[in-house]
Amino acid sequence: MSKGEGESSVDINITVKFSGRSIPVSIANNSTIKDLKSHLQTLTNVLPRGQKLIFKGKLLVDAMTLKESEVMNGAKLMLMASQGLHQGGGPILKEAQTRPISRTQNDYKKPDARIEISMDKNCLERWKATGVVALADCNLKAIPDEVWDCGSSARVLDVNNNSIRDVPSKISCLNSIQKLFLNANGISDEAIHWEGLTSLKHLTVLSISHNNLTSLPSAIGSLTSLRQLFVAYNRLTSLPNEIRFLTQLEVLKVNNNRITTVPACIGECKSLIEVELSANLLSELPETFGNLLNLKALYLSNNGLKCLPSTLFMECLQLSTLDLHNTEITMDALRQIEGWEDFDERRRSKHQKQLDFRVTSSAAFDEGADKN
Repeated sequence: MSKGEGESSVDINITVKFSGRSIPVSIANNSTIKDLKSHLQTLTNVLPRGQKLIFKGKLLVDAMTLKESEVMNGAKLMLMASQGLHQGGGPILKEAQTRPISRTQNDYKKPDARIEISMDKNCLERWKATGVVALADCNLKAIPDEVWDCGSSARVLDVNNNSIRDVPSKISCLNSIQKLFLNANGISDEAIHWEGLTSLKHLTVLSISHNNLTSLPSAIGSLTSLRQLFVAYNRLTSLPNEIRFLTQLEVLKVNNNRITTVPACIGECKSLIEVELSANLLSELPETFGNLLNLKALYLSNNGLKCLPSTLFMECLQLSTLDLHNTEITMDALRQIEGWEDFDERRRSKHQKQLDFRVTSSAAFDEGADKN
């Protein structure tokens, strides 16, 4: 609660200048500067401990109210952000990029002849013989029809780094495929015909990172053989509850999205060994993370997290890698979690090095020794 909650409250309208933006904020005048920073976190992606608010040349103090700081209606504040202390993919700037795919201009100027060369008469025989359909970096705009002729012979389909805009339902004809790579194609939600993809009952690896997906459908729960799922660098805001059916899933990488919550049913994915949730918009994790008894590595950097599940260290006895760079979690908070000492011993035993603590005045905690 704000410091002056017992005093009469008046809403005021102020403007916060940040990186070329003018951010309008309506807030009670008895709110503390700390309250204002928490509000600005959702508007800028800058963590509160990475914010410095300046008014009339003076640095505002967290514990003081806006009224005490003489911030009145119509006031203009300046926000300065410390480098790296942000959630999600970074601070929201004046012209934020919405597509995380990095391509050079020349990538779009490759001659069409390259496609023709890759489709020579021996391709189909080679694909059938090896089971590997390798078409990465071929300037493709669609998956060639010859691929479907492989049928049950195909084990791997790699079409990374193309400009494919359609994953048709006929992909179901590749009924023995085990690994599917669709990274960096600019694929949107409507481009994937999930009824075909989710019929691939032997699929163990699905990689669709660096695209423009905003959601995963409930049908993904049909991929019960899946062991590795990569959906990093998209625009996901959540994970479907049906993820609980992926009981063989060992690796989940959904970093650099816009995920605000993780469903409690994640605890049913008990085969998980590695979970990568860095650079999202998480403020908390469900307590069911403690059910992931095989979990060895958990990456949570650049989120707005202030605490961890209370059973994480006590129940996840194989956990030895934990990345908390640029979160709001403090060293004091970690020490209060039951099982911290045992986890710390496991971590030190594995990495044979000391924790790299970078503690600010807020006693915030970063662990960098684990990430190679």
